[in-house]
Amino acid sequence: MLSSFEAIILGLVQGLGEFLPISSSGHLALLQAFFKIDGEKVLFFAVMLHLGTLISVFIVYWSDIVALIKELGAVFKDIFSGKGLRVNANPTRKLGFLIIVATIPTALIGLLFNDIFGSLYNSIVAVGCGLIFTGIILIIAEKMSDGRKEARGMLFRSAIFVGVLQGLAIAPGISRSGSTLFAGLVTRLDRAFAVKFAFLISIPSILGSVVLELPKALKAGIDSTIIFPMTLGVLVSAISGFFAIKFMIKIVSNKKLSFFSYYVWALGALVIIYGIIFI
Repeated sequence: MLSSFEAIILGLVQGLGEFLPISSSGHLALLQAFFKIDGEKVLFFAVMLHLGTLISVFIVYWSDIVALIKELGAVFKDIFSGKGLRVNANPTRKLGFLIIVATIPTALIGLLFNDIFGSLYNSIVAVGCGLIFTGIILIIAEKMSDGRKEARGMLFRSAIFVGVLQGLAIAPGISRSGSTLFAGLVTRLDRAFAVKFAFLISIPSILGSVVLELPKALKAGIDSTIIFPMTLGVLVSAISGFFAIKFMIKIVSNKKLSFFSYYVWALGALVIIYGIIFI
């Protein structure tokens, strides 16, 4: 049974961990082990937590999302009028195509290797290794000199690279936001745009994970006793996710990612040591 306290803690960790570069999946795996929560029994709750964080992205980037949807309509209009895709017609249209291109490798990795990555959740040593990897890429990202590229100047091969790193973040302990941010900064994106791109491409990524996990969650069944705790958890994940996004925008601009590196290194080391000695 999932208590309201446990649901709130898990929702808080999901909201913060999804957007702060500390790996929500890794922290949730550790918390489920700590609380002795059967992952199969709360699978639907886990799926709903992802939707909670999706709400926070929509709130922060609502104007960008509306502009992208409107531009999608303009793309269809151009196609039917014989003008073609006109990928570089404006920055918003280019951004939309960049998001699509970045999502393709993420989706392929998720479909092909989902079972392999899923099996890693049973090993806290694997989670610890993922956290160590996250710390390494964050420290590299912080030391990168400022890039200047935004949507108009971003290359499609850069979008593919960002998408590949996002796909690897399916593994527990590897931060999705940290991986995509690292990839964006390595490819010389403007820091503010790198954050925006990392969070906008999380929309299809989160929706994709929901589509993959929802059938299994429904098959496992929904315990009616967790409806209220689940609602609390989703609400907390949405609120904490909102503040995490706002915080990350400032952190990246001020080049303060090393704090998160030290945190995930320390946690990763402790987890690996515990896993080796006690499990």
